[in-house]
Amino acid sequence: MNSEWRISDSPVSYPDAVEWMEARVAAIREGAAPDCVWLLEHPPIYTAGTSADSADLLQPDRFPVYQAGRGGEYTYHGPGQRIGYVMLDLKQRGQDVRRFVHDLENWVIATLAAFGVTGERRDGRVGVWVVRDDGREEKIAAIGVRVRRWVTFHGISINVDPDLSHFTGIVPCGIQEFGVTSLHDLGVVADMVEVDAVLRRTFAEVFGTAAEVAA
Repeated sequence: MNSEWRISDSPVSYPDAVEWMEARVAAIREGAAPDCVWLLEHPPIYTAGTSADSADLLQPDRFPVYQAGRGGEYTYHGPGQRIGYVMLDLKQRGQDVRRFVHDLENWVIATLAAFGVTGERRDGRVGVWVVRDDGREEKIAAIGVRVRRWVTFHGISINVDPDLSHFTGIVPCGIQEFGVTSLHDLGVVADMVEVDAVLRRTFAEVFGTAAEVAA
């Protein structure tokens, strides 16, 4: 199965991204377009998933806030964070949403491993976590998906080198007890080109999908 890849070099507004995803999901469902993975960044924003608690939006006037329609709670997106929007037809992949989410986690974990970072799952805590040398657990990647008629959209976000202070305007994913980190915060100096190259390779390993970059 082949997937088209889009890579945006400039930040994409959240409404524009959602509009594009909606159109692409419809086209995939109708058989008019192939699966697609879109790598991008957003300007600084907060997004609210379907389980978001308004009390977790600590600074509502700090950045624009959007209702995301995906699962999960409040999440920050901004420069220095790699977003991977994944639009796949699960009718061609066993119609198993739980497996799809598991594969997204594996994709992130494999990508982090390529940079020498051990990412881990935690029961009851969505996303991918790392353990610092002093035992602290911090979140390095978020996962939030939506599925419409077996076609997926939204996806993952990996903190490469965002301004981590921007996360203080929310309770990330409703979890107060743990912090947030990034590759750069962990001492890994990598740019988006390097991260994208690894994401494409590990995606093929996890999902068994060839990838061509859209012109």
